Amino acid sequence: MNLPLYIAGRYLFSKKSHHAINIVSLISVCGVAVGTMALVCVLSVFNGFQGIVEGLFGNFDPQLKITAKQVKVFDPVFVSKISEMPDVEYCREVLQENALLVFRDKQTPVVVKGVPDDYAKINHISDIILDGDFKTKEGSFDMAVGGIGLVRTIGCGVHYVEPLQLYAPKRSGNVNMIRPDEAFKREIAFLTGIFMVQQEKYDNNLLIVSMSLARRLFDYEKEVSAVEIKLKDGANEKKVQASISKMLGDDFSVQNRYEQQEDFFRMMEIEKWITYLILSFILLIAVFNIIGSLSMLMIDKKEDIKILENMGASQKLIFRIFLLEGWLISFVGMIFGIILGLILCWLQIQFGLVSLGTAGSFIVDAYPVSVQFLDIVLVFVTVGILGLLASFYPAKQVYKRNN
Repeated sequence: MNLPLYIAGRYLFSKKSHHAINIVSLISVCGVAVGTMALVCVLSVFNGFQGIVEGLFGNFDPQLKITAKQVKVFDPVFVSKISEMPDVEYCREVLQENALLVFRDKQTPVVVKGVPDDYAKINHISDIILDGDFKTKEGSFDMAVGGIGLVRTIGCGVHYVEPLQLYAPKRSGNVNMIRPDEAFKREIAFLTGIFMVQQEKYDNNLLIVSMSLARRLFDYEKEVSAVEIKLKDGANEKKVQASISKMLGDDFSVQNRYEQQEDFFRMMEIEKWITYLILSFILLIAVFNIIGSLSMLMIDKKEDIKILENMGASQKLIFRIFLLEGWLISFVGMIFGIILGLILCWLQIQFGLVSLGTAGSFIVDAYPVSVQFLDIVLVFVTVGILGLLASFYPAKQVYKRNN
């Protein structure tokens, strides 16, 4: 049996000669428990928000996206090879450029994205259509699907009789100062659907049209701005991504969903870890209550220390006893805190105890929660280290005094 741990355990649960020592120890345990519980809950809430954002982007962004590093558009001669890969289910070309959108007396800059007719196979865009249908062609008519913010800006709606007008500068030719309008290409499309990704970059700026309309508008024959890929169920995304990158070489970038929105997700990660550091600092202050608890315990157990020394106990053994005593105080608080944190997270998941405000004002009505095992391990290690640090100083003082 580990003698220092055994004695420390007895000291932790035994009755002290002064009731105040029990109270201070209980306060120390409660402080650590509350801080640990807060860490578990806050990290889980950040995970919940990140999961929601990933789901929102996942409805629109493809699993893998190929773009050229040096140029805006390229000739997709490699598409047939990628389509033949065993793990690739769909591989589709898209053409995306800036244009001017005009409807009645309103106009606004817009990002026009030309897609094939079966584009909905690449992602889950049909799931985020608020009104109308996802359709880019209807007979000989060109249709368009716009973000909800963009549609509100121009004051349009689904199945309006008036078409949307799109203007883009011609890629070649001189500008006629007498007729400057001849320097622009013009196309029309009828709004047939409205989508909402809950992200401004899409909802306020994007208009999806057919690939044929986009090529006419931007004067491209077969060039594309990106190739979007959907993998088969069970495919190893990283492995396929690495294979395509190796096939295409250094001139092309192959990005997964996280990399397509890297800045956004990185910002969320930074916010999460800054919050973790702040809460860890607060927890450190709570953990330092252990110093007072240990100091009072040393005074209370002065006779026990002398008895141990007379029995041949070394100073290192006594040091380890009080070091472990302080760590056990933090350990008990940590276990209670983790259990309470997990219970609160479960209650939030099941019943939505803490709401985000007015019902329906956000994607979810209550704070989202997602408990991750690695976060629990991180909390365990953090509190354990802080408990040892807080216990080291008073235990070292006993060692010095007895020397």
